[in-house]
Amino acid sequence: MAQPMETPNVYSHSTTESLRKLENELSNRNIKAGRTAISKALDTMGYSKQANQKMLQIGEPHPDRNAQFEHINKTAAEYLEVGEPVISVDTKKKENIGNFKNNGEEYRNKKDPRKVLDHDFPIEELGKIAPYGVYNLNNNTGFVNVGTSHDTSEFAVESISRWWESVGKHTFPNTGKIYITCDSGGSNGYRVRMWKYQLQQFATRTGLEIEVSHFPRGASKWNKVEHRLFCYISKNWQGKPLVDVQTAVDLIGATKTTTGLEVICVRDDTEYKLARKVSDEDFETINIDKIMPFEAWNYIIRPA
Repeated sequence: MAQPMETPNVYSHSTTESLRKLENELSNRNIKAGRTAISKALDTMGYSKQANQKMLQIGEPHPDRNAQFEHINKTAAEYLEVGEPVISVDTKKKENIGNFKNNGEEYRNKKDPRKVLDHDFPIEELGKIAPYGVYNLNNNTGFVNVGTSHDTSEFAVESISRWWESVGKHTFPNTGKIYITCDSGGSNGYRVRMWKYQLQQFATRTGLEIEVSHFPRGASKWNKVEHRLFCYISKNWQGKPLVDVQTAVDLIGATKTTTGLEVICVRDDTEYKLARKVSDEDFETINIDKIMPFEAWNYIIRPA
């Protein structure tokens, strides 16, 4: 006769075992329960299979971290309420181009796995790609500029410019300003002079007022481009090798979700040079207003 279901110690916190193995382990303890019953019991107890999440910050969080989050949320809400564009931007992890294994699985005929190279060493002649994403909070759309050169501030602002010219100015024909949220480091870091200088060129060229807010160090996971765009791109191309740049562009552009996300993807073969400097004289020409009290993270750049 089947005994009542109980919760052995070995399962009281977490496990990676399959339902079949759980069934066998319970059977060894003289507990008769099928996989369906085990699955329902785990669900009732509030358990589900979950992947690791990068949520623990190394080092002490910045004391103004929460206040900066509140400022970003408040500013974004004000822009969205009146229909002004709000974009979240960042560079996705660089990817090697070639017939390399791409994490994840895909449906194929039985016993016909896709064959890929047995190593992950970069192939110099194929290179890498740096996908720079622009996620528009107003209408749940993404734009990705796939660079084949270096991830520089010039590349970052060129990506934003391409979004504006191909999508932004047609979606928001009457706007005079944009709100950008981004990380505090990388090519769009708050200390990067070239980032601000390039934004000035963009503002002057388009006549737009550019308001920028940076997330504090260690808080990039809250940048919406990460969990509303990049995660779905990774899911869409899982199990598919990025054999060439066009394949990556096509897979990114095919990304969709049930909530209506659509993505435009373009290729950028411009050669962006590393370590370009902005002179003090040029830096002084930036028409910038810092926003208190966290002026390092928040500022407005207006047309010259």
